[in-house]
Amino acid sequence: MSGVKVLVTGGAGYIGSQVSLLLSEAGHQVLVYDNLSTGNAWAVLNGELVVGDIHDRATFRQAVRAFCPDAVMHFAASIEVGESVKNPLKYYINNTCGFSSVLEVAREEGVKNFIFSSTAAVYGLPEKELISEGDPLAPINPYGASKMMSERVLEDFASADDEFNYVSLRYFNVAGADVEGRLGQLYKNPTHLITRALKTAKGEFDKLEIYGTYYKTPDGTCIRDYIHVTDLAEAHIVALGYLIGGGESIALNCGYGRGYSVKEVVAEVKEVTGVDFTVIDCKPREGDPPRLVADNKKIMETLGWEPSHDTLHEIIKTAWEWELSLEAGAPGVRKNL
Repeated sequence: MSGVKVLVTGGAGYIGSQVSLLLSEAGHQVLVYDNLSTGNAWAVLNGELVVGDIHDRATFRQAVRAFCPDAVMHFAASIEVGESVKNPLKYYINNTCGFSSVLEVAREEGVKNFIFSSTAAVYGLPEKELISEGDPLAPINPYGASKMMSERVLEDFASADDEFNYVSLRYFNVAGADVEGRLGQLYKNPTHLITRALKTAKGEFDKLEIYGTYYKTPDGTCIRDYIHVTDLAEAHIVALGYLIGGGESIALNCGYGRGYSVKEVVAEVKEVTGVDFTVIDCKPREGDPPRLVADNKKIMETLGWEPSHDTLHEIIKTAWEWELSLEAGAPGVRKNL
């Protein structure tokens, strides 16, 4: 499969930019549509960038009509759990209403294949060690609820249109950086544990705060399934091939099937960086489930996806190398900081 035209909303962001890069390298044509509110123009290494908002239907429609994509990959969304609890309306407007706008325009313009960026937060407080796609969707925060609602819209829409198919990829905790050092996280105020810990090791923060140490887990801290951003990007490439090849609509977990606690992650960060930074315990954040670990058999069986960077050490190592490259002025980054 090559030469497919893919429109990527939010393609200047952390995950979207990595997917866009791999799409281009696989021989596909890419158009990135991003309002650059959290993304960066320099991160669009291949393909054309159209600066526009997903709520601006006229601009988005113009981009779709001019490009005539075979598929849309939708990443544009608000993603911080804590913020969603404090400002839920923002998340329903951006993640559900904005998504619905993209879907409506795309389908009106004849797009038949859709890949949706979803989240493990749709599961809420799972009772099982490993979460499977058939488990109940019961989110405990507005972020997860907004994504669950979008998944329901996708499901209903596909049921009403036999020509339309989608893959909804439920991400677990995405981390790491491009293995060739070209792309990585660059947020003004990072909230992701690994990035925050690495920046603390660099001295950008004087301490790392751990939110909750009395959960019902072996060491009292939350457990998460961390997936390398490059492996996640590869999952999108094989999902595209699945749809173009006539695959039916499906929701799939994106994770490795094993979890690490906050304390285990911190210990590995200290090992990789060689820095023994200060860590302090804080009260739990609202909306944080104690454990989220994927049952990933379905994505491996359905798509033939096989991760290549599935160790916590490599995830942290690539993220650390990216952080160090920012000091040296990674391509396009220095002038935008």
